[in-house]
Amino acid sequence: MKVLKTSLTLLLGLLLMLPAYTGALAGETQQQLTSESVIETIKKRGKLMVGMSTFVPWAMRNKQGELIGFEIDVAKKVAEDMGVDIEFVPTQWSGIIPALIAGKFDVIIGGMSVTPQRNLTINFTTPYAHSGMGIAASKKLAGDFAWPEGFNRSDVIFVCRRGVTPCTDAVEKIWPKAKIRQFDDDTMAFQEVVNGNAHATLSSHPKPVKFTYRYPDALYMPTTENLSRGDEAFGIRKGDPDALNFFSNWIMVNTSNGWLEKRHHYWFKTMDWADQVDQQ
Repeated sequence: MKVLKTSLTLLLGLLLMLPAYTGALAGETQQQLTSESVIETIKKRGKLMVGMSTFVPWAMRNKQGELIGFEIDVAKKVAEDMGVDIEFVPTQWSGIIPALIAGKFDVIIGGMSVTPQRNLTINFTTPYAHSGMGIAASKKLAGDFAWPEGFNRSDVIFVCRRGVTPCTDAVEKIWPKAKIRQFDDDTMAFQEVVNGNAHATLSSHPKPVKFTYRYPDALYMPTTENLSRGDEAFGIRKGDPDALNFFSNWIMVNTSNGWLEKRHHYWFKTMDWADQVDQQ
């Protein structure tokens, strides 16, 4: 009986110690995860290193050779809010994910769309931007059309770049009576509308804005709203919950206060920045 009491006492003591041990173990695990986070690396280094590629107007060079664009604004504000400097690491798009995994930079901020295939290799934050298709229409052929129902006629011709399924899908869904013609590139499609050979074309923003700005006498935009929706997010290395938390919360805050929407509208829905770059 005495032995049984002693055993029970020891067991009770172990059970009482278990929460403390578990808490200590969890604390050590949390400390290890935090210390290994790229966020701590950035803070110690005093600099955020961002991987990006040049795509107008996500990121591009101005007349002085400096990087400007939506992504550049976003990355600079992230660094400013972290209280660190910033370094951009221009990288070929085809190799940007391997470069992130290899530690060439801390995060991809480059208009990368979230896909299941990419997500198998890297983690994505909450989306911070939503790309989409826009429309440019012929003033001569469609200037008096009601939006959007006026385009749903059998004599209306839409032109799309070949292989761009969001364009053909949108036309078939919104204007099922209209005809679709496809061309090998966006410039040829837009030129058909400029020349009055087609009523309208759909393309990813900001191309409808850009071509309307270039040909104001021939083109107009019936709406600036997106006709399709994409989701772009920051890309980070797997196994870093602290970085995922920080960047996603940064996006949440700057979505709520309207900063991201304002910067996105400036770069994608206006051409107010056009005089900063050489026109192509």
